[in-house]
Amino acid sequence: MSPEPPVPSGGGAALELLVHGVGGATPQEMLADPYTVRITGDETAAIHRRPDDEEAESHPKRYEDGPVPEAYCWSNLTSGNGARALWLLLLPFMVVNLAHWMRPATNGLARTQRLYGVFVRLLALTLTVLLTAGACEVALDLVAWQCAGSAGCAEDRAWLGFLSAARDGWWAQPGRRLALAALVPALLVALLWYLSNRTWSAYEAQRPPTDSVPGGSLPEPGPEAGDDDATDACEGPARGTAGESVQRTPKVRPALGRPGFWYGRRLVARLRAAHTAAGFLTVAGAITGATARHDRGASSAVREGAGWLLQSTLVAGALVVLWVVCSRGRSERRRDGTLDNAVISRLPAVSLALLGLCVLYAAWSRPEWVSAGTLPGAITFPVLVLAQGVLVVALAAAALVLHRRAPHARIALLGLGGPAVAMLACALAGVMTGGVAQRVGDWLDGSGTPGMGEGSIVGPPVLLSWQAAVIPVLLVLLLIPVALLAVRTVRTARRLAPVVEAEYGSREEKVTPDSVRTRRIAGARARAELTDAAPWLVGLVSGATLLLGVGAVLGAWLSGDVPGRAAEGGPALVQSVADTAQALGSWLIGLGFILFVTWGRRAYRDPSARRTIGILWDVGTFWPRASHPFAPPCYAERAVPDLTWRMASWTARTGGRLVISGHSQGSVLAAAAVWQLPEGTRHRVALLTYGSPLERLYGRWFPAYFGAGPLSDLGREVHCWRNLWRATDPIGGPVRLGADGDAPAVDRGPLKDPLAYGRTERRPLPEPILGHSEYQADPAFAVERAALLDRLPPALPAQRDGAATDRGAPESPRSQGSSGRSSA
Repeated sequence: MSPEPPVPSGGGAALELLVHGVGGATPQEMLADPYTVRITGDETAAIHRRPDDEEAESHPKRYEDGPVPEAYCWSNLTSGNGARALWLLLLPFMVVNLAHWMRPATNGLARTQRLYGVFVRLLALTLTVLLTAGACEVALDLVAWQCAGSAGCAEDRAWLGFLSAARDGWWAQPGRRLALAALVPALLVALLWYLSNRTWSAYEAQRPPTDSVPGGSLPEPGPEAGDDDATDACEGPARGTAGESVQRTPKVRPALGRPGFWYGRRLVARLRAAHTAAGFLTVAGAITGATARHDRGASSAVREGAGWLLQSTLVAGALVVLWVVCSRGRSERRRDGTLDNAVISRLPAVSLALLGLCVLYAAWSRPEWVSAGTLPGAITFPVLVLAQGVLVVALAAAALVLHRRAPHARIALLGLGGPAVAMLACALAGVMTGGVAQRVGDWLDGSGTPGMGEGSIVGPPVLLSWQAAVIPVLLVLLLIPVALLAVRTVRTARRLAPVVEAEYGSREEKVTPDSVRTRRIAGARARAELTDAAPWLVGLVSGATLLLGVGAVLGAWLSGDVPGRAAEGGPALVQSVADTAQALGSWLIGLGFILFVTWGRRAYRDPSARRTIGILWDVGTFWPRASHPFAPPCYAERAVPDLTWRMASWTARTGGRLVISGHSQGSVLAAAAVWQLPEGTRHRVALLTYGSPLERLYGRWFPAYFGAGPLSDLGREVHCWRNLWRATDPIGGPVRLGADGDAPAVDRGPLKDPLAYGRTERRPLPEPILGHSEYQADPAFAVERAALLDRLPPALPAQRDGAATDRGAPESPRSQGSSGRSSA
């Protein structure tokens, strides 16, 4: 048995607000009680207590020995039924949204910061266009243009018979086939708009705490910087009682403490309108481009003029979309509750109407038109890939400029984390769109290989085949760093083995060395260190992807053929490698997409599988949608205001002491909520984090928001803070504050894991290696929690006496009508 934890000294009401981490947890697990009561909240996110603790404020003497525990459960914000696995189809949008938040921390350079945000938003726009173009490639080119235009392909598929050119029906003309097939990508764009609008009303449209939040007023916002929180907000001159100018001391709030940070209503609505319009315009451009090209060679001046007019209108619409995306970024210094004018809000409807006109234009009778080869407009994919490459390079240049102004050794990839992740987002989008096109092409072509001239259709654009062919090359290149990391892990485990034995030998009496036990402990520590090598692995993958992507574009442009045919006439070895890479890449890209979807669905149905990838998903959806409106919704825009309201209202009502206790991703939510508290409330709150990725993950990858500067500010603003970590934890780590004396010491660790090396009188059974889990089982947890409570100021007498009679006071913007509902 562990020693009895110290009892905090009496100081009035005390509350421990527990926030779980990755993978979620039930309130029964968090409170160690099979029965719980929902105090406030709904089915999505709520605060629970034990039934005996429901009226704890009315009986303060019962809880003099420790705080009242209550659990905030937010797991339903990121998981739920299997249908939410469809969110994984939006993974490229989520990844490119992360690039926005990975901007290096810097001093000044407001224009460069704005350019960084513009480049990320333009990259996000290319992903929407790429996804829509991929749907157009499948529906318009492969099915309506190639297969329906080929007698051999259409005859084998009864469902395509009414579109077959060989039957000479009303739908047999290429323009009409394209007009009908345009419904598929148009419906995809409409679905994305619906999902974004639905989640927007549940997340971004939820108002954060106002200036009337209990416990004091929130920080005053500074003047609007114009874009992407690019400049610091300072209070301007104020007027004294006699009208004279009084210069106030500038007060700059950390980004996560600004009033509008968790309220992205206006920007998401603006970007949603632009991206929806871009999707519709992409479909319209695919139809009109092919149709107008035919009409320019025909004898009808009317149709030719209509084609030029529509294409000019599409170009104008594209320019408007670019202006909307580039002209405005996030507004964080104030709660911008307004929406844009009708020109922007009606942009999707205007684009949809323009798409309808293009459909009518394509359906115009053209009996002489015959479809052959690939659909005109295959240049779209090379242009998109080149644009993405140029934007990634420009983003990297901006990131380097920002990083050089304020370099820090802990920042991942020397500030190039954002460009590297943006490159991965482009690669993921290419794999998803190319995988679907390749698989559909293989299916329609029967036994032939697309692009080799063996079947009834030509197949997808040449560039997609080149992109698929470089995937096996990329996988082979990845084997090198993976092998090096494996070797390093083995060597590290061997180096740590004597350290482990010496460490436990100094703490326990009569420890008999056990080589198997030692290897397990040392191996767990060595594997945990792999997390610190992740930045360079991401950088290598991103760099290789960029170079191979450039090679694929050059190969497609110079040869004009798929790799297998381009290598014909060359050495036998080169031809064999090209054929193998093309065939293997085509299958890998399709198989990868299928595994991606099935694995994602399993992750939402199987809790153990969800914990495997949960940290990546929860990190991605923690951040607001600042660059891509179709990304999965930000759960923190609900969770952070929930926690802020709970802490502010409880301390204002009771005057008591509060410890917010966050594990893993819950520690990030806890820190973000503390940042949002009024200054007076922050001094009555203690922060206890354990297994926390605040510095190890967030501080390195998101330095402008969780870097050394913001975390030091948090350490000074909160009344007291302690962080527990283990050397065997692959996710959590120290926050590295207080080492140089600029902030109070925060870290305690590494904690002993396992708690005992072998069998002892107090622990007769073998202790497990806990790693990232069960921090509360460590005796240090109770010790540090009690110490934090002792350091908090005691409750004010008036509030302490009035707490018992104020049980029904409002605690959150939601009603307390849910109180008393229990679950088992």
